Amino acid sequence: MNKKVCVSTLGCPKNIVDSEKLLATLNYEYEITENPNQTDYLIINTCGFLQSSVAENEDYISQAIKLKQIGKIEKIFVVGCLVSRNRAELTKKFPDIDGFFGTDFLDKLPAKIKQNHNELYGERKLLTPSHYAYLKISDGCEHNCAFCAIPAIKGKFNSLSIEKLVEEAKYLAALGVKELILIAQDTTSYGIDLYKEQKLNELLQELSRIEQFKWIRLMYTYPRKFPTNILNTIKTADNIAKYIDMPIQHISTNILRKMGRGMSKEETINLLRAIRQNVPNIAIRTTFIVGFPGETEKEFAELRDFIEEFEFDRMGVFEYSAEIGTAAYKYSDTVSKDIKAQRLEELMLLQQNISLKKNRKLIGNEMQILIDEVKDAFAIGRTQYDAPEIDQQVIIKSKKLIAGGFYNVKIVDAREYDLIGKVVK
Repeated sequence: MNKKVCVSTLGCPKNIVDSEKLLATLNYEYEITENPNQTDYLIINTCGFLQSSVAENEDYISQAIKLKQIGKIEKIFVVGCLVSRNRAELTKKFPDIDGFFGTDFLDKLPAKIKQNHNELYGERKLLTPSHYAYLKISDGCEHNCAFCAIPAIKGKFNSLSIEKLVEEAKYLAALGVKELILIAQDTTSYGIDLYKEQKLNELLQELSRIEQFKWIRLMYTYPRKFPTNILNTIKTADNIAKYIDMPIQHISTNILRKMGRGMSKEETINLLRAIRQNVPNIAIRTTFIVGFPGETEKEFAELRDFIEEFEFDRMGVFEYSAEIGTAAYKYSDTVSKDIKAQRLEELMLLQQNISLKKNRKLIGNEMQILIDEVKDAFAIGRTQYDAPEIDQQVIIKSKKLIAGGFYNVKIVDAREYDLIGKVVK
C-alpha cells in the first residue's frame, strides 16, 4: 500500500496554493489524507508573518511531534515562511523534525521524499471548495513597508508569465472552478519583472476570456503605482467582480511616511475616489494598522474621521506588532497594548455601523448569490462584493440549493455583517 501523506496548511491563501501544487505532485505515489493525527508523512506549511502566527505555528509543530513520539506519524517535514524566517531557531528547538524547507519547498521537498519526482506545472489538488480557487500570479515583494517581514521571507518580486497563468487558470476551469481569485504579495506590480512594465490589465483581460469563470476577483493590490487602466476592464467585463482589495494601512501622511508606504494622504484619497468614480458600484475592501510607533491621538482621530467619511464597503483592522528584522523594529513601541486594543475596537464599531447602514439599503434588491455551503436547513452564500472566508455572507433558509450554484436572491433583511435572502423563483 502507498504511504499516507497529509499537508497541513497554516496561514494565507498564498500558502494554500503552494500546498495544492505540492499535493498534486505527491498524489501519484501517496495516499492523500486530510487527517494530520494519523498519517505516515505530515508536511506542515507554515506562516511566519507575525509573532502571533509564529507562536501558533510552533504550538502546532509541538503537537505534531507528540503524535510522532507515540507512533501515529512516521515523519514530519516543516516548510514555508516560518522556516525561511527562523530556520536556525526551529532546527535547534525541534530536533525531532525530519526536514526543514523554506519557501522554495516546491522545488526541493518532493525530490526528497519521492522516488519519481516530476514537475507538474499548473496541476493542483484543491483544498478550497471545488467552485472557487486562488491563482497566485506572483511571489515575493520589493516594497519597503517598515512593519512588514514579507520581503525578507519571500525575497524578490517574481511574476509568472501570462501564458503560464492562463494555462493554470484553464486547468482550474476544467476542474469546475467558477470563481477565480487573483492573489500575490502585491498584485499591482504584476509583470514589472518579466515585462519591464505592469501587466495586470492584460492578464485580467486574458483571464476574462475564459467563459467558465463567472467571477474573477482581485485581491492584495498595493496603492502605490496602482494601474488605473484596470478600472475600465473591471467595469466592462461581465465576469470580473466589481470588487477590489487594497490595504491602505493608515491615512495620516506622517504615519504613511514612517510606514514607508510611498504615498501621502492626498494621493491615497485621490486614488480611492478615482476607483469609485470609474467603477461606481465597486466594493472596496481595505485594512488598517492601529498603534504604529508614534501614532498620536490626533493621527488616530484623523484615521477614524476618514473611515467615517469614506465608508469602506469591507474593512479589517490590526494592532501593530513589532516584528524582528523590519525597519520599524528599531522604533520605540510608544503605543500601549491597551490603547491599541481600544483603537481597534473603536474602528471596528464604527465599521459595524457603516456596514449595517449599507446592508439595510440592499433590502428589497435582487442579487446573484454564489452558494458556498449548505448545512442543516440553511444555504450560505456570497455576493460578488464579498470574498470567501473574510467578507460577509448571505443566509438563505433552504435545503434545496447546491454549493457552487448561482441563484437570484431577494434580500429580505440585514445585519451588520450578514444579509438574509430568499430565492427568487
